[in-house]
Amino acid sequence: MMSTMFKDKKILVTGGASFISSHLVDSLIKTGSEVKVADDFSSGKLSNLEYPLEEGSPGVWKSRNLIIFKGDLKDRSFTRKMVEDVDYVFHLAAVHGGRGYIDSHPADCCTNMILDQIVFEEACRNDVEHVCFASSACVYPSYLQEETGSSYLLKEEDADPFVRDKALADLEYGWAKLMGEMALRAYHKQYGLKTSSVRIFTAYGPRENETHAIIALIAKAFVRMDPFVIWGTGEQDRNFTYVQDIVDALMHTAEKITDGSPINAGRDDRITLNRAAELIFNIVGWRPSKIFHDLSKPQGVASRAADLTRARKLLGWRPKVGYEEGFKKTIDWYIKNKNIKQIEKQLDKLLMER
Repeated sequence: MMSTMFKDKKILVTGGASFISSHLVDSLIKTGSEVKVADDFSSGKLSNLEYPLEEGSPGVWKSRNLIIFKGDLKDRSFTRKMVEDVDYVFHLAAVHGGRGYIDSHPADCCTNMILDQIVFEEACRNDVEHVCFASSACVYPSYLQEETGSSYLLKEEDADPFVRDKALADLEYGWAKLMGEMALRAYHKQYGLKTSSVRIFTAYGPRENETHAIIALIAKAFVRMDPFVIWGTGEQDRNFTYVQDIVDALMHTAEKITDGSPINAGRDDRITLNRAAELIFNIVGWRPSKIFHDLSKPQGVASRAADLTRARKLLGWRPKVGYEEGFKKTIDWYIKNKNIKQIEKQLDKLLMER
């Protein structure tokens, strides 16, 4: 059932032309919200916002219930302008990417701490009603995810910057996200700002780029890579979560969580990369003659899945789209929107860059 809470509300979505955020924009507009997007288009694309857009002044596009601004949110004056007369901020803007990207761009990922602080501070100064922050499963300690085939489900209390052995985030990207969560709770504690943090687990779906695992596997199948390369042993597993399920979790969280406490948005079951590749082969109706496991490439933690007890209890939320359905929707989108010759030429770069 579509929420009516956001009807006629003025909502800022930072990074709103990117993957998850563009789907969030779609869902918010369906509720009757007036949506403002702020994006520097470093990874986002105007084409992700599939509306009849009219360009106004340079770097500004308008459509019914939607206005898009191009700019850098690390520029305080731009951010101050973006949060004016806004009820809600969904803060998804970040320097981000898949495992290959965050392994090879640690300094870039650290700039997220600057970005987050400016957005939070300006939102608080402008009396925004609520800030909902897109955090990440990368906030969780790697030592809880080192066992191949693990059945352990990551709980929100497993990552806490104030508790010994629970402030051990995954690389610089994970630390930046954990510090973002800490800052949001501080704004709630000191100023009473309503805040929430959603720990997103391995999202995938239409509009995603090839730096992330599922789209990377789909891209390789699309160009008929043979031998077909899988990073690592392929026995590392993830709880790949379809993008619309993530969007629903973000909206439910903004409705029901106000104290800055984090909540998991993912799945509590998991699938190995080898199994994900086999499922993709079945859907596309092709399989390679040989599979090569490249152990030199980044492969991340061994096993990751979310405990959803809190999400079910506080949000009444659970993921609805299964692996086969979600993979098929994503593959259909990819085949419809990608050019095979261009992907063949650029694939190596696409797997590592934004």
